[in-house]
Amino acid sequence: MANIKKIENKSSTSYQITVSHGRDVNKKQIRHFMTWTPPEGLTPRKLEKELERVAADFERDIKLGYVVDNKQTFGKYAEYVIGLKESGGIKHRTVELYKSLMERINEGIGHLKLVEVRPQHLNGFYKNLSEAGIRKGTGKATARVDLSELLKTKMMTREALSKSAGISQTTVNTAFRNQKITLTKADAIARVLDAKTADVFAIEKDKTPLSPKTVLQYHRFISTVLDQAEKEMLVQYNAASKATPPKQTHNEVNYFQPADILQIQDALESEPIKWRMFTHLLLITGCRRGEIAGLKWSKIDFKNNQLKIDSALLYAQDRGVYEDTTKTGAIRFVKLPAESMQLLKQYKSWHAELQLKSGSKWQNKDFVFTQDNGLPMNPDSVTSWLRDFSRRHGLPHINPHAFRHTMASILINSGKDVVAVSKRLGHSKVSTTTDIYSHVIEEADAQASECLADVMLRKGEKAIG
Repeated sequence: MANIKKIENKSSTSYQITVSHGRDVNKKQIRHFMTWTPPEGLTPRKLEKELERVAADFERDIKLGYVVDNKQTFGKYAEYVIGLKESGGIKHRTVELYKSLMERINEGIGHLKLVEVRPQHLNGFYKNLSEAGIRKGTGKATARVDLSELLKTKMMTREALSKSAGISQTTVNTAFRNQKITLTKADAIARVLDAKTADVFAIEKDKTPLSPKTVLQYHRFISTVLDQAEKEMLVQYNAASKATPPKQTHNEVNYFQPADILQIQDALESEPIKWRMFTHLLLITGCRRGEIAGLKWSKIDFKNNQLKIDSALLYAQDRGVYEDTTKTGAIRFVKLPAESMQLLKQYKSWHAELQLKSGSKWQNKDFVFTQDNGLPMNPDSVTSWLRDFSRRHGLPHINPHAFRHTMASILINSGKDVVAVSKRLGHSKVSTTTDIYSHVIEEADAQASECLADVMLRKGEKAIG
């Protein structure tokens, strides 16, 4: 039977409810407490009934094993779950994502007690994330002063600026070319230069709402947190499972047309062999950017013309460049045509010469694509190089992932089995492939329909013509 104690102070009246259940290691009864403050306007009779109900519910929860903690906030518990998942071995990139979501979560629902989180709270939070102006401190920035001259006054090099600001040298070089960088990176540069961001950069604030895809990232993380709380019997149910997040819209994939590919290939002829080779593999294998950057010579089977894809290079601000498993954690083998293998052999000869020129500075890590000293390259540099490459040759903006979409689209339009395409892409489920390339599959089906009509239904028309 629950024990109820009335607590009165100047501003309000509350009730401490105590339930004894179980014994500790010293065989003493374990007492569980909760404090309940009744809403205003209850009649004495209604107050008595509501208090009895709350006490009975509390006693039932304790006996069922629920550990009721009225002080634990959602924000604090979410931090605990991140640490728990990290120690359990989830990918570092996922941990980074979770931590990046915490700022808005703390502002929106972090103060709520864990046991009080309801679907209505989450729906309101998702609605707020979908409103214009939600992006604080985000946007683009372009240098409005001569950064090179400013750097001279500080007697610093670009490399030193990069290290002090905690950003890549690629980003620093972009800023020094008076090209747009993110506002957060501009803030970091200005801080190192002892200047106000607005004095050094022209700022374009981003007032667009978060996309449904991003809001869903918040929803999935919140669901992960509440799922853990349910497992630990801290809450009776996962409120996120009963919330209504926005539906994700599937945009048509961006891929190159045959004429675009020819233009890109022609432009690549005048570029260094390293970048010709890297771009060629992006297109012909459909691999992710980090998977090509993480490719090692020992993973290339020149006899059977195939690559073993079992790792990827990633970049994190707190780690720098690091090696991880593929996105799905799976290993796959990708076949290459003879022309690609021949180009790889030429590139290998060039790479061996680079190693000889570097002499004692060379650090052999077995990576196919390296810096001049043998160390792995930053995968972000691929995106930067392709952007500059497209500008130099007057080509449309080139995103490395577009090569992956292009390869998949070519195979689908050529009538290749979607299961085989999915395997080459490294998707964990075929449904992922069909979801992403649904529009391409529909186009291929329409072409197949016309082909059947030509063969089976239009013979007479062609003969008459």
